[in-house]
Amino acid sequence: MKSSNDDTIVAVGTPVGEGGIGIIRLSGRDSIKLADKIFVSSGSAKPSQFKTHTIHYGHIVGVDEVLLTVMRAPKTYTKEDVVEINCHGGMTALRGVLEILVRHGARIAEPGEFTKRAFLNGRIDLAQAEAVLDIIRAKTDAGLRVSVNQLNGELSREIDLARSTIIDICAELEAAIDFPDEDIEVGTAKGRLKKIKAVRGRLEGLAGTYHDGAILKDGITAVICGRANVGKSSLMNLLLKRDRVIVTHMPGTTRDAIEELVSIKGIPIRLVDTAGIRKQKGAAERAGMDKSRSYVSDADLILCVLDGSRPLNKYDKELLKNADGKCAIIIINKYDLGLAMNIKDIRKISKGVHIIKISCLDKEGIDRLEDEVYNKVWNGGVRSSHGSMLNNIRHKSAIDKAIDALARAEDALKKNLSGELISIDIRESVNSLGEIVGEVYNDDILNVIFSKFCIGK
Repeated sequence: MKSSNDDTIVAVGTPVGEGGIGIIRLSGRDSIKLADKIFVSSGSAKPSQFKTHTIHYGHIVGVDEVLLTVMRAPKTYTKEDVVEINCHGGMTALRGVLEILVRHGARIAEPGEFTKRAFLNGRIDLAQAEAVLDIIRAKTDAGLRVSVNQLNGELSREIDLARSTIIDICAELEAAIDFPDEDIEVGTAKGRLKKIKAVRGRLEGLAGTYHDGAILKDGITAVICGRANVGKSSLMNLLLKRDRVIVTHMPGTTRDAIEELVSIKGIPIRLVDTAGIRKQKGAAERAGMDKSRSYVSDADLILCVLDGSRPLNKYDKELLKNADGKCAIIIINKYDLGLAMNIKDIRKISKGVHIIKISCLDKEGIDRLEDEVYNKVWNGGVRSSHGSMLNNIRHKSAIDKAIDALARAEDALKKNLSGELISIDIRESVNSLGEIVGEVYNDDILNVIFSKFCIGK
């Protein structure tokens, strides 16, 4: 059956599994009627008689005792009538409530359909809808702040301001084209050029925040590499602040890459511990080392670990050559055992790469390493996450298109080309910005965006 925005939809809004409370959410014009059919309150009143935004104790007969909340349109998440049922959090109770609602006419919601309805009903714009998913998936406090700011409309206000200015310019141009002989104040070419430059500058500034915003949202991949038994797994455990990887004195303990997510000074980092590079002793080790080299090749940051208590060997030199010219940090471990390695030899191979001395055994130097990781990632400083910041590639692409269109309009104005040609580029920039907030959209864009959501949101 094809879905319709007129249907009353239902979904479980809490994670699957056992828990103290599970929430089932209904949204649509028949939500409260459905609640009347299945809910028996401790008094005689039915949900249709409850005041909006009130909670009531009762039973879903034959299923569970519950708390039921009635929220009447338009002051709800979807701007439709919404009913939320809090029952016990086991799957049997949740499934029982869900099944009885479907039997009475509700439809299981599609992924993201509640938020999609919030957008279609005008409660939030498209950028704010995407921010909902980013809040759910936020990996750090800083990434969460960016997404909350977007949900609160920080980005949308920037886009609306730019779009409004460009629409005004477009209106001036088209008035001059349509009424050339009328005494209408339509500004001057010089004035329009000034406005276009100003709005393009604001958009370029916003586009320039994408690098930082994307890091706060998605993080980076940092690969720990080195020859066997230099302390890679010990370092990973220290950065994770827990014993995730088995550590022994036997070389070759780690034969496959191990990945974990860690936050280092607010940066989400996918940390990868790779198999140690050494003389291969079988197919399994060959595969592990091939995988290690592949990870190093694709890494955003390379953490090259050396055993400072031993001189450089050919495997160390191979790793240092791979790190040269890349975003990398050379980590000399075991310096508590005395330094047998010549630092000058390292610098000859990897010029300009920062060197940090640590001792995993004594847990020394880890703070300095984390500081250096932070500095490497931000390359001189991160912008504040409290203002408008891009963290979505769809938004970045749309802004880039708008900037390009405005640049063409600027060039056309300088060359004194016809207003019709200039107007085409101006309108393109308006439409590109409209795609961000959902003033311009199609069903394919919505389907892609909301398919990433969980069913209950």
